[in-house]
Amino acid sequence: MNRVVPDPEQPGAWYVRINGTDHSWIDPEDPTRLEFDYMQRIADVVDAHAPAGERLRVLHIGGAGMTLPRYVAATRPTSAQIVLEPDEELTAEVRRTVPLPRNSGIKVRPIDGRAGVAAIRDDWNADVVIMDAFAGASVPAELTTLEFFTDLRRVLAPVGVVLLNVTDKSPFVYARRVLAGLAEVFPELMLSAEPATLKGRRFGNILLAGSAMALPLAALSRKAAGSVFPYRVLHGPHLARFGSGGVPFTDRDAAPSPEPPGGPAFFR
Repeated sequence: MNRVVPDPEQPGAWYVRINGTDHSWIDPEDPTRLEFDYMQRIADVVDAHAPAGERLRVLHIGGAGMTLPRYVAATRPTSAQIVLEPDEELTAEVRRTVPLPRNSGIKVRPIDGRAGVAAIRDDWNADVVIMDAFAGASVPAELTTLEFFTDLRRVLAPVGVVLLNVTDKSPFVYARRVLAGLAEVFPELMLSAEPATLKGRRFGNILLAGSAMALPLAALSRKAAGSVFPYRVLHGPHLARFGSGGVPFTDRDAAPSPEPPGGPAFFR
Protein backbone atom coordinates (compact mmCIF):
# COMPACT_ATOMS: atom_id res chain seq x y z
CA MET A 1 0.00 0.00 0.00
CA ASN A 2 1.40 3.38 -1.02
CA ARG A 3 2.01 5.81 1.80
CA VAL A 4 2.92 8.79 -0.39
CA VAL A 5 -0.38 9.96 -1.83
CA PRO A 6 -1.34 12.96 -3.98
CA ASP A 7 -3.12 15.93 -2.45
CA PRO A 8 -6.47 16.01 -4.30
CA GLU A 9 -6.78 19.77 -3.73
CA GLN A 10 -3.26 20.82 -4.75
CA PRO A 11 -1.93 19.39 -8.03
CA GLY A 12 1.70 18.34 -7.69
CA ALA A 13 1.64 18.19 -3.88
CA TRP A 14 1.80 15.04 -1.77
CA TYR A 15 0.95 13.71 1.66
CA VAL A 16 2.87 11.05 3.58
CA ARG A 17 -0.01 9.15 5.20
CA ILE A 18 0.60 6.25 7.58
CA ASN A 19 -2.28 4.36 9.22
CA GLY A 20 -4.60 7.29 8.70
CA THR A 21 -2.16 9.86 10.08
CA ASP A 22 -0.71 12.59 7.84
CA HIS A 23 2.97 12.91 8.75
CA SER A 24 4.14 15.24 5.97
CA TRP A 25 2.91 17.49 3.19
CA ILE A 26 5.27 18.22 0.31
CA ASP A 27 5.12 20.65 -2.60
CA PRO A 28 8.27 19.92 -4.61
CA GLU A 29 7.73 23.07 -6.68
CA ASP A 30 7.71 25.23 -3.55
CA PRO A 31 9.54 23.60 -0.62
CA THR A 32 9.12 26.79 1.44
CA ARG A 33 5.37 26.23 1.63
CA LEU A 34 4.62 24.49 4.92
CA GLU A 35 1.07 23.24 5.19
CA PHE A 36 1.26 22.03 8.81
CA ASP A 37 1.19 24.89 11.31
CA TYR A 38 3.72 23.33 13.69
CA MET A 39 6.23 22.96 10.84
CA GLN A 40 5.92 26.68 10.16
CA ARG A 41 6.67 27.30 13.84
CA ILE A 42 9.79 25.14 13.56
CA ALA A 43 10.83 27.03 10.42
CA ASP A 44 10.30 30.33 12.23
CA VAL A 45 12.85 29.29 14.87
CA VAL A 46 15.33 28.12 12.23
CA ASP A 47 14.89 31.39 10.32
CA ALA A 48 15.44 33.45 13.48
CA HIS A 49 18.40 31.40 14.68
CA ALA A 50 20.87 32.69 12.09
CA PRO A 51 20.96 35.35 9.35
CA ALA A 52 18.97 34.55 6.21
CA GLY A 53 20.77 32.21 3.84
CA GLU A 54 23.54 31.31 6.30
CA ARG A 55 24.71 27.71 6.08
CA LEU A 56 23.71 25.51 9.01
CA ARG A 57 24.36 22.01 10.28
CA VAL A 58 20.96 20.47 10.99
CA LEU A 59 20.15 17.10 12.52
CA HIS A 60 16.62 15.81 11.92
CA ILE A 61 15.23 13.03 14.11
CA GLY A 62 12.40 11.69 11.98
CA GLY A 63 12.18 12.16 8.25
CA ALA A 64 8.89 11.00 6.65
CA GLY A 65 8.54 13.21 3.54
CA MET A 66 11.64 15.31 4.37
CA THR A 67 9.54 18.48 4.41
CA LEU A 68 11.75 20.42 6.81
CA PRO A 69 15.06 19.23 5.29
CA ARG A 70 13.74 20.42 1.90
CA TYR A 71 12.84 23.78 3.47
CA VAL A 72 16.32 24.24 4.90
CA ALA A 73 17.94 23.19 1.61
CA ALA A 74 15.85 25.79 -0.25
CA THR A 75 16.36 28.65 2.19
CA ARG A 76 19.95 27.88 3.23
CA PRO A 77 21.74 26.24 0.29
CA THR A 78 24.87 24.17 1.05
CA SER A 79 23.63 23.39 4.57
CA ALA A 80 24.76 20.00 5.87
CA GLN A 81 21.77 17.94 6.99
CA ILE A 82 21.50 14.48 8.51
CA VAL A 83 18.09 12.80 8.71
CA LEU A 84 17.57 9.83 11.04
CA GLU A 85 14.67 7.81 9.61
CA PRO A 86 14.45 4.08 10.44
CA ASP A 87 11.71 3.26 7.91
CA GLU A 88 13.81 2.41 4.86
CA GLU A 89 10.80 1.42 2.75
CA LEU A 90 9.14 4.78 3.37
CA THR A 91 12.33 6.66 2.52
CA ALA A 92 12.61 4.69 -0.74
CA GLU A 93 9.00 5.51 -1.63
CA VAL A 94 9.52 9.20 -0.88
CA ARG A 95 12.68 9.30 -2.98
CA ARG A 96 10.90 7.53 -5.83
CA THR A 97 7.71 9.62 -5.78
CA VAL A 98 8.99 13.03 -4.65
CA PRO A 99 12.77 12.97 -5.19
CA LEU A 100 15.04 15.19 -3.14
CA PRO A 101 16.63 18.06 -5.08
CA ARG A 102 20.03 17.38 -6.58
CA ASN A 103 22.96 18.46 -4.40
CA SER A 104 20.56 19.12 -1.53
CA GLY A 105 23.10 18.22 1.15
CA ILE A 106 20.48 15.95 2.78
CA LYS A 107 21.88 12.62 3.99
CA VAL A 108 19.36 10.03 5.22
CA ARG A 109 20.52 7.36 7.67
CA PRO A 110 18.29 4.29 8.13
CA ILE A 111 18.40 4.27 11.92
CA ASP A 112 16.16 5.25 14.82
CA GLY A 113 16.65 8.52 16.65
CA ARG A 114 18.16 7.17 19.85
CA ALA A 115 20.75 4.95 18.15
CA GLY A 116 21.36 7.51 15.41
CA VAL A 117 22.23 10.30 17.83
CA ALA A 118 24.47 7.98 19.83
CA ALA A 119 26.42 7.22 16.63
CA ILE A 120 27.13 10.89 15.81
CA ARG A 121 30.60 12.07 16.78
CA ASP A 122 31.06 14.55 19.60
CA ASP A 123 32.42 17.32 17.39
CA TRP A 124 29.66 17.34 14.74
CA ASN A 125 28.34 20.54 16.35
CA ALA A 126 24.79 20.75 15.06
CA ASP A 127 23.44 24.29 14.85
CA VAL A 128 19.88 22.97 15.01
CA VAL A 129 18.43 19.64 16.09
CA ILE A 130 14.81 19.05 15.03
CA MET A 131 12.95 16.14 16.60
CA ASP A 132 9.73 15.38 14.74
CA ALA A 133 9.46 11.63 15.17
CA PHE A 134 6.34 9.55 15.62
CA ALA A 135 5.48 5.88 15.90
CA GLY A 136 1.94 5.93 14.61
CA ALA A 137 0.44 9.01 16.29
CA SER A 138 2.70 9.04 19.36
CA VAL A 139 6.19 10.34 20.09
CA PRO A 140 8.40 7.34 20.99
CA ALA A 141 9.09 7.15 24.72
CA GLU A 142 12.86 6.87 24.39
CA LEU A 143 13.11 10.26 22.63
CA THR A 144 11.93 12.39 25.56
CA THR A 145 14.08 11.17 28.45
CA LEU A 146 16.69 13.06 30.44
CA GLU A 147 19.35 10.66 29.21
CA PHE A 148 18.45 11.31 25.58
CA PHE A 149 18.46 15.10 26.04
CA THR A 150 21.90 14.82 27.60
CA ASP A 151 23.13 13.00 24.49
CA LEU A 152 21.56 15.66 22.27
CA ARG A 153 23.52 18.30 24.15
CA ARG A 154 26.69 16.36 23.31
CA VAL A 155 26.20 16.75 19.53
CA LEU A 156 24.93 20.35 19.66
CA ALA A 157 27.09 23.39 18.96
CA PRO A 158 27.60 25.75 21.93
CA VAL A 159 25.11 28.21 20.44
CA GLY A 160 22.84 25.54 18.94
CA VAL A 161 19.13 24.99 19.55
CA VAL A 162 17.09 21.81 20.04
CA LEU A 163 13.49 21.78 18.79
CA LEU A 164 11.02 19.10 19.86
CA ASN A 165 7.58 18.58 18.38
CA VAL A 166 5.35 16.72 20.84
CA THR A 167 1.59 16.34 21.12
CA ASP A 168 -0.59 16.65 24.19
CA LYS A 169 -3.78 18.09 25.61
CA SER A 170 -4.77 19.91 28.79
CA PRO A 171 -3.70 19.49 31.61
CA PHE A 172 -0.42 18.78 29.72
CA VAL A 173 0.97 16.18 32.11
CA TYR A 174 3.12 14.70 29.35
CA ALA A 175 4.38 18.02 27.92
CA ARG A 176 5.30 19.27 31.40
CA ARG A 177 7.45 16.21 31.97
CA VAL A 178 9.22 16.65 28.62
CA LEU A 179 9.79 20.33 29.42
CA ALA A 180 11.23 19.41 32.83
CA GLY A 181 13.74 17.11 31.16
CA LEU A 182 14.82 19.84 28.75
CA ALA A 183 15.21 22.26 31.66
CA GLU A 184 17.69 19.90 33.31
CA VAL A 185 19.99 20.18 30.29
CA PHE A 186 19.29 23.57 28.70
CA PRO A 187 19.04 26.85 30.66
CA GLU A 188 17.14 28.72 27.93
CA LEU A 189 13.66 27.43 27.09
CA MET A 190 10.65 28.32 24.97
CA LEU A 191 7.28 26.79 24.10
CA SER A 192 4.92 27.61 21.26
CA ALA A 193 1.44 26.31 20.49
CA GLU A 194 -1.88 27.31 19.02
CA PRO A 195 -4.07 29.30 21.44
CA ALA A 196 -6.81 26.66 21.23
CA THR A 197 -4.37 23.99 22.39
CA LEU A 198 -3.05 26.08 25.28
CA LYS A 199 -6.59 26.91 26.37
CA GLY A 200 -7.46 23.22 26.52
CA ARG A 201 -9.91 23.28 23.63
CA ARG A 202 -8.09 20.79 21.45
CA PHE A 203 -5.35 18.19 21.32
CA GLY A 204 -2.44 19.61 19.40
CA ASN A 205 1.24 20.03 18.60
CA ILE A 206 3.47 21.70 21.17
CA LEU A 207 6.88 22.93 20.09
CA LEU A 208 9.58 23.02 22.77
CA ALA A 209 12.96 24.68 22.31
CA GLY A 210 16.09 24.44 24.43
CA SER A 211 19.48 26.09 24.15
CA ALA A 212 22.53 27.05 26.19
CA MET A 213 22.26 30.57 24.73
CA ALA A 214 19.47 33.15 24.68
CA LEU A 215 16.72 32.30 22.21
CA PRO A 216 15.47 34.89 19.65
CA LEU A 217 12.29 35.52 21.64
CA ALA A 218 11.49 39.00 20.33
CA ALA A 219 11.75 37.87 16.70
CA LEU A 220 9.64 34.79 17.38
CA SER A 221 6.97 36.79 19.19
CA ARG A 222 6.68 39.03 16.12
CA LYS A 223 6.46 36.02 13.83
CA ALA A 224 3.79 34.48 16.07
CA ALA A 225 1.63 37.59 15.90
CA GLY A 226 1.86 37.86 12.11
CA SER A 227 1.74 34.18 11.20
CA VAL A 228 -0.84 32.73 8.83
CA PHE A 229 -1.40 30.24 11.67
CA PRO A 230 -1.28 32.51 14.76
CA TYR A 231 0.36 30.98 17.81
CA ARG A 232 1.57 31.90 21.27
CA VAL A 233 5.14 31.91 22.55
CA LEU A 234 5.71 31.11 26.24
CA HIS A 235 8.98 31.79 28.05
CA GLY A 236 10.22 33.05 31.39
CA PRO A 237 7.63 33.18 34.20
CA HIS A 238 4.76 32.18 31.86
CA LEU A 239 6.61 29.04 30.83
CA ALA A 240 7.59 28.31 34.43
CA ARG A 241 3.90 28.37 35.39
CA PHE A 242 3.03 26.09 32.50
CA GLY A 243 5.70 23.57 33.53
CA SER A 244 5.07 23.70 37.27
CA GLY A 245 5.22 20.27 38.86
CA GLY A 246 6.75 18.51 35.88
CA VAL A 247 9.22 15.70 36.65
CA PRO A 248 11.63 14.60 33.89
CA PHE A 249 11.12 11.28 32.16
CA THR A 250 14.07 8.91 32.51
CA ASP A 251 14.90 5.69 30.72
CA ARG A 252 13.34 3.83 33.66
CA ASP A 253 9.88 5.44 33.44
CA ALA A 254 9.66 6.77 29.87
CA ALA A 255 6.24 6.90 28.21
CA PRO A 256 5.04 7.78 24.70
CA SER A 257 2.94 10.86 24.09
CA PRO A 258 -0.82 10.42 24.57
CA GLU A 259 -2.89 9.14 21.66
CA PRO A 260 -5.07 11.79 20.01
CA PRO A 261 -8.74 11.62 20.99
CA GLY A 262 -10.68 9.79 18.33
CA GLY A 263 -7.61 7.95 17.05
CA PRO A 264 -5.04 8.80 14.35
CA ALA A 265 -7.65 10.17 11.93
CA PHE A 266 -7.99 13.19 14.22
CA PHE A 267 -4.24 13.80 14.45
CA ARG A 268 -2.85 17.15 13.25
